[in-house]
Amino acid sequence: MAIGLIRAGFAGAIAAWLGFTTPSAVTLILFGYGVERWRGLLDSGVLHGLKIVAVAVVAQAVWGMARSLAPDRARITIAVGATWLTIAWPGSLGQILAIVGGGMIGWQLFGGEGKSSDAPAPPLPISRGTAIVSLALFLALLLGLPALAQAIPSHALELFSSFYRTGSLVFGGGHVVLPLLQSAVIPPGWVSNDAFLAGYGAAQAVPGPLFTFAAYLGTVMQPSPSGWIGGLLCLSAIFLPSFLLVIGTLPFWHALRSRRPIQATLRGVNAAVVGLLLAALYQPVWTSAIAVPSDFGLGLAAFVLLVFWQVPPWLVVVATALGGAGLAFL
Repeated sequence: MAIGLIRAGFAGAIAAWLGFTTPSAVTLILFGYGVERWRGLLDSGVLHGLKIVAVAVVAQAVWGMARSLAPDRARITIAVGATWLTIAWPGSLGQILAIVGGGMIGWQLFGGEGKSSDAPAPPLPISRGTAIVSLALFLALLLGLPALAQAIPSHALELFSSFYRTGSLVFGGGHVVLPLLQSAVIPPGWVSNDAFLAGYGAAQAVPGPLFTFAAYLGTVMQPSPSGWIGGLLCLSAIFLPSFLLVIGTLPFWHALRSRRPIQATLRGVNAAVVGLLLAALYQPVWTSAIAVPSDFGLGLAAFVLLVFWQVPPWLVVVATALGGAGLAFL
């Protein structure tokens, strides 16, 4: 979006998003229709294999993010603290507190590190006034949508509010969307845990951003809106904060990220994000997918292929799904 905005303004941002997102969104909506059509497959070995590969993919993400975002004792401690908090206090509130707490600790611990920069900002096609309006709209929707969903009994509005909030709170990489979406759609009973993890595993085999997992969830959602309408609704809601934040922060980002307090806060936030993902690796991913030693063995093999052999993720997904089918047959 940012590249498209810089190159061709608002139309460029939309065109870049459509080009980057459409292939995986369409594929996952079709996969969602397949899951709905053959719901018995949720108990099959193939979909159990998709749940197992989700374990390997999230473990790979934790491994990689920890090495880059929590490379020292202070930040790994922040990450572990965020893990404890989100496990002890499940739901969106615990995750928000972990992110805010990580940022505050980072600001205190790392405020004297790094250096400020006075390099000139690159030219941009949007004004600071437009950016401020975009940020105000972002905050208004973030705070106002939950109240509106409470006042107006509409499942579509409730869905839009939940996915908008999820898209607003994801820091540090696409995989961090997993715990936020899990807490948004599983406790209310909108999506079963098995269908959630099977779709998350399938999302690793398609190109494009992981946020398009929302299109699958909207497709298999109960009650309506579901199908392709629900998929597009959830997809639009989860990406809308990105549009508003890119427009709202781009004119200020060069100045903000060059300031030491901002750098320090981001270090703490990113370390907390590693903890959120580690908590998600345990619950719901591990606890839902790894039940017997053969599950652990298959997941470990997938992890080794991803991390050490660097096999393409789509190929690991296919191989693990077939492995799950083989284990079910045995």
